[in-house]
Order: sequence, then C-alpha cells, then structure tokens
Amino acid sequence: MSVPIAYLNTANMPVPEPYSDSPDGLSKAEAERRLQLDGPNELPQDNKRNLPAIVREVLGEPMFLLLLAAGAVYLLLGDATDALMLLGFVCLMIFITVWQEYKTEHVLEALRDLSSPRALVRRDGVERRVAGREVVAGDILLLEEGDRVAADALILDQNDFAADESLLTGESVPVRKIAAHSHPDYQAPGGDDSPFVYSGTLVVQGRATARVIATGPRTEIGKIGQSLQTLDVESTPLQRETARLVKTIALIGVTLSLLLAFLHIRTNGDWLHGLLAGITLAMSLLPEEYPVVLTIFLAMGAWRIAKHQVLTRRIPAVEALGSATVLCVDKTGTLTENRMTLRQLVTPDAAFDTQNAELPEAFHTLLEFAVLASETAPFDPMEVAIHQTGKRYLVNSEHLHDDWDLVHEYSLSPQLLALSHVWRAHNSDVHIVAAKGAPEAIADLCHLPADAQTKLARQIEQLAEQGMRVLGVAKATFTGTNWPQGQHDFDFQFLGLLGLSDPLRPTAAGAVEECRKAGIRVMMITGDYPATAAAIAHEAGLDTAQRQIVTGQELESLDDDALRNAVRTCNVFARVVPQQKLRLVDALKANGEIVAMTGDGVNDAAALKAAHIGIAMGQRGTDVAREAASLVLLDDDFASIVRAIRLGRTIFDNLRKAMAYLFAAHLPIAGLSLIPLLLGWPLVFEPVHILFLEMIINPACSIVFEAEAADRNVMQRPPRRPDEPLFGRSMLLLGMLQGCTVMVAGLFALGYAQHYDLAAPVARSMAFVTLVAGNLGLILVNRSWQYTLLGMLHLHNPALWWITASALLFLGGAVYLPALAAIFHFAPLGFATFLTCLALGFGSVLWFELAKLLRTR
Repeated sequence: MSVPIAYLNTANMPVPEPYSDSPDGLSKAEAERRLQLDGPNELPQDNKRNLPAIVREVLGEPMFLLLLAAGAVYLLLGDATDALMLLGFVCLMIFITVWQEYKTEHVLEALRDLSSPRALVRRDGVERRVAGREVVAGDILLLEEGDRVAADALILDQNDFAADESLLTGESVPVRKIAAHSHPDYQAPGGDDSPFVYSGTLVVQGRATARVIATGPRTEIGKIGQSLQTLDVESTPLQRETARLVKTIALIGVTLSLLLAFLHIRTNGDWLHGLLAGITLAMSLLPEEYPVVLTIFLAMGAWRIAKHQVLTRRIPAVEALGSATVLCVDKTGTLTENRMTLRQLVTPDAAFDTQNAELPEAFHTLLEFAVLASETAPFDPMEVAIHQTGKRYLVNSEHLHDDWDLVHEYSLSPQLLALSHVWRAHNSDVHIVAAKGAPEAIADLCHLPADAQTKLARQIEQLAEQGMRVLGVAKATFTGTNWPQGQHDFDFQFLGLLGLSDPLRPTAAGAVEECRKAGIRVMMITGDYPATAAAIAHEAGLDTAQRQIVTGQELESLDDDALRNAVRTCNVFARVVPQQKLRLVDALKANGEIVAMTGDGVNDAAALKAAHIGIAMGQRGTDVAREAASLVLLDDDFASIVRAIRLGRTIFDNLRKAMAYLFAAHLPIAGLSLIPLLLGWPLVFEPVHILFLEMIINPACSIVFEAEAADRNVMQRPPRRPDEPLFGRSMLLLGMLQGCTVMVAGLFALGYAQHYDLAAPVARSMAFVTLVAGNLGLILVNRSWQYTLLGMLHLHNPALWWITASALLFLGGAVYLPALAAIFHFAPLGFATFLTCLALGFGSVLWFELAKLLRTR
C-alpha cells in the first residue's frame, strides 16, 4: 500500500503533521513550532539527572547518613537543640551540594547540546547549519559525502549518492540511493535503489536533497535506541586512581572510627558519647569530596575550553591535553586562513596574475574547465575561489555553462589524486570531461612527453616556492554513456595550472613558538606540493633544521622501523593522503609520543581515533571525523588548539592543588578528633564542628581552585608524563606536611589551654579558631605552588574572598554571639587570644611560602 510520506509513522509514535512540498523548506517560525510540538530530534536519555534525582543521590551519600545518625544520638541524649541545629546544617549542606551538582549537570547538558551532530537544512529558502536535535519533520536536508544523516528522510534529488547503513543493517557494503517519485511505499533499511535515508547512517558518496519524514524516537534508530543507551563507558585512569584513594582513606577512616568509639566506651563507659565520637571522626576522614571534585573540574574544564572555540566531545580528553608531546596539524584552514584565492593561471606558454583586470583569451579555456571540474555548489575553499574567479572573468561569455547537466563523476583516490566531471551539453551527444587535481596526476592522465613534464615541473616549482597550492587542469570528450572504469581511459589534453594562495593565520607563528617553549613538537601534514609546504612551514616557524620534508610517496616506501626514525626528526610531511596519517600516528605512538592529530575528512577518522587526542575541524570537517575525535575545533584555528592545551595543563594543575588541599585539610581535623582522647584530654570536635569545616572545604576545593589562573610557567615546561599519577608521592607528602603543621598548631593551642587549666569551651574555641585559620591559610598558599602570597594578590578570584570573608565572619559569630556560641559549645575569647590563635593557625603554613621563595631564587 502506498503511504503518504507526510504521515509516515514508523515507531507507533504520535503522527507528525503534514507539511508543504515547497523547495524552500519550512519557515523559521514553522520549524520552531514543530520542535515544540514533536520534541527534539534525539533519543530519550534515561540517565539524564534532573533536580529530584540529584537530591536523592545527595541524601544517599555517607556523609549525610552519618549526620542523620549523629542527630539521632543527640535526641537519645536528650539534646534537642543540638539535634535541630544539626538538622539545619544538614539542610544547608544539602543545598550547597545540590547546587554544585546541578550546576555541573547544566554544564554537561550544554556540552551535549554543542556536540550534537550538525545538519545542513534549507529554511525560508536559505541554507543554514543547525544542531541535529533541532531538525523537524518537513525540513529539507542537504547531504554530502562525510555527513551523518540527522533524521529519516525521503530523497527528492540526488547525484551518485550512496550511504553506509551498517549501523542499522550490519551490512558493511554501501547502498545506492535513488530519488523518489510521488509517494513511494515505505522501505526498511538495506538494499540498493531505495529513496529513503535513515538517521545515524553515513553518506559515503555523492550529494542529495531529502525531506525529513521522522525524527527522534520515530526514526528507525529510535526503535533500537534503548539498547544503545545501555552501553557502559569505561572509566578513565584518573577516575580509577581517585576511586582507589577513596577506598583506602574510607577503610582507614572506618577502622579509626571504630577504634575511637571502642576506646571511649571502654574508658568512660558511655556508649552514646563513644558512638558520637566515632561518627565525628568518620565525618572528618570521609573522602566524599574527591570524586565530586574530579567530576566538577573536568566538566567545568570542558566548558571553559568550549569558550575558547574547542568543544570537548569526550571529557577525559581534558585530562589528556596536558600530556601531548606532538601536535600533528593540517596546513589548510588550521595554520592558514582557509581563505583561498586563485592567484595564478598558467598555460604551457604563458602565465596570468589575477590581480590584473582583463583575462586574455588564451586563459579562458583553462578557467572554464577548472570551473567544470569543481562542484556546482562548492564547499571546498579552493573550489569556491575557482568559481569566484570564473564569475569575475567569464560572466556573460560562452565559457560558463549553467545549463549543462552533470551526468557522471570520477572521485579522487589514493592511487590517482585527480577527479573528473562528465557533462552533457543540451542538444549534443558528445560529453565534455573536465579533470583537475595534483599536477603530476593530471600530467599522468595526459601522458605528457618527457620535455613537457620537465617544463611543467619548473612551473610547479616556481608557484610552490611562492607558497601557492598548485592544481592541474585537463579536458577530454566522450561519446556514448558506457562510462569507462577509470579516468585513464579518456584521451585528456593538458590545459594548464592553477596557483591558489591561502595566507598564514596571524596567530599561527606565535602559537607554534608557544608550543616549542612548552616542549610540544608541531608537525604539519598536508596534501600540498612539497615546496608549498616548505614555504608555509618556514613562515609559521616550524623546525625543519634536522630534516626538511618527507613526501607521501617516500613515506609509502618506508617500512615501519624506517618511518619511526623519520618521524623523530621530520616535522613536515607533504603530498600525504588521509590513509597515510594513520601510519604516522602509529609510528609516533611507537616512539612513545602522546599524539594530538587534526583532521576533517571521512578518511581521517581512523587516524583521529588512533591518536591519543583526535581533533576534528568544526567548520569544514565531516560528521564522521567529528564523531571519531575527542575534541572539535569550532573555528578551525591552530591557536585555539594551543589555548586548549594551556587550559588542559591549568585544569590538571588546579586539580592537583585541590586534591592536595583536601588531603591536608582532613588530616588536622582527624588528628584533633583522635589525639586528645589518646592523651586523656576532653574531646574537641562534635559533628557540628565538622559541618562548619566542610562548609569551607567543599566550596574551596570545587569553586576556588577550579577558577584559579594558570601558573606563569604552565607553557614553559615539558608535557607531563602520561603515567604521572594525580596522587603522586610528592603531592601526598606535601599534603601530609601541610596537614601535620596545621594539626600541630591546633594541638599547641589545645595543650596551652590544658596546661593553664582553662575551661573546656575556651579550649575548644582556641583549637577551633586555630584550625579554621590554618584551613584558610591552606587555601591561600595552595592557590599557586610558584607564586608567593604577595605575588598572587593580582590574580582575580572573587570566590576566594567571598569564602574567606564568610568563614571569618561566621567564626567570629560562633565565638562571640551567645546563641551561636551555645550551639558550638564555645566560650568567648579575649581579642588578643583570638588574634593569637588566628596568627598561630595561619602561620603554621607559612613555611610553604618560604619554600616557594627559595625554589624561585
């Protein structure tokens, strides 16, 4: 039965509305209305964390369970005031934690929106790129080779179009597609000559225009969406390392808490107070912040990197950026502006510079066939430049052929770096063949004699030495429609050369120099002629002193060992085809390098996936390249990659500072919970005191440290080793030393009170003020492991001063306001004693400032 496509319903979902058959597509207003009506073009996300889900997770955290247990103990002791006060603090802590988690989830959601596959649609008669999730039924999709199809659609027009539907059918062979006539019966995926394309499949050949018939869960992939959502993502080494540390500290904390409770009960015979002491120690040692901090830092880091035009598709790439030792980049559009202009037209006998106003007749045929050998609606910058030049010089002449039909195409291949278009003129049986490509490939097609090839080589060299990209152009004729297997079967006539220039980006040379200082090699891999590559490499400041250039042909002749030696010294590879990029990545990895690789084409996907950090081009890149990559360069600018590396290093540095601070901050809290009991002194801390300290620790490690600026030498040191642990021996030792000095200061204050037989509330106040001051001191000195405190005054971090001021204000209220002092079991201190305790706590970490100063000198 014939089904009207406008009402197609493939998944028992609500039927979409009918739409207009206008070739201009939907209007913007109609598209927005349908998006509201049908929902976004995406599969339902079961793992999406909304606010109630986050609250449930937070309430299930061990810290809050311990707080509830402490509240229950207070009630059993008949202390309703402390129980209610604890409940109030619990609510405040829940609010802070939920807010942090919700903010992180919003960041991740925004990143998911940015990383949604892009779709080229026609709306209001204008072509525009939109996020795949915004495509609606009735949209006109414009599909080209390398695109990922955004929704199920009916093909209206196509040219040599084929798609890979293995995602849905399991068949690896691409299938041909045809244009639809009237309202065809719906066909399931698989098999040739179908007029339907399906969401998630890949365009591997040709171009097509298609009208969307189903989106989101109504698509074929929507039927199997649930199975796709169950795939587990492997945890990263950093996550596994954090999990191991959390388990170790948690085990130690539980053991010590049980020991403390046992000792208190055995000594005093008071099991409720013993249980409360055990809960207090457990709260002081509980390492629940570590995984939270890791998640927040990487998510916020990805968002900060996105602000610098680099989209993080896989969050662990943020962590890997700081380890990159080699950065392999394309020339065109990455180091250069991707703003091609056709500068020179060269025939075997003459040359013409396009800065001149009039084009001599001798060059008309060369430019005519250059246009015919390009796409009719060009996307490639070189073809855009050719079309612009053709319209400039050949308008209103017989050399532009808008009325001709493109009937056959021969694509570029690794074996022959040339392509051909076969055209049929109206009222003619003779077909016109236009070819363009690498000059040596065009010369091969034309079977040029030796003397002509020698002359051609000199012309190519002259253009390439000026930094131009050189293309050859040829023409042929053919009668009939029994197309030959390959381009070599045509009788081509050589027409001449095109010299195209693409200026270096203004930021490229500075970014290359920054990489050199950071110990990162920059390698340029291009399909251009060697002389062109050499000119751009020299202008960008690439190091070519040890070995000049390796060509793709030379690369092909090298075995794996020879290639490994070559990539140690060579930084410029020219005339490289995409398939050879994978060999280069493998050779670099075999040498122990951490490789970042840029790419934009379908054939680049394997290299992008093999590299430690695959970087796809956001503007000119294909969907399949973006999906294979870890990062997407939204502006295609090399300098943005370098900024991302700088941010990646900064994020890892700040993460280490936060983790060291966490380790140092928990140590004195645990020590002052356990040691006084062992010495026979009164207990210092109860759960309410731990809560107050947690209100400093949590925002400090997740907000203050995450927002810190980069250290001054972040791009003047070699990349960190990929096996370098986050919790290395030096970091743990530093955290232990800092924590121990703060703990000693707190014990000194407590010992002083015991020596002079001061009341327990006074002793508790002195120890607590000292500990809070030490905690704030830890935040200040760990902001930078290079700058001193005075050197950090110019570093902008508003969150730091808000937290410091709030902590000191609340501390003063807890000591001097009777109502708060009663809740915390404090007694007021003399002003001199208060300042002395602040100085004692803060001074306990100043040794680290001296260490930084000595290290700098």
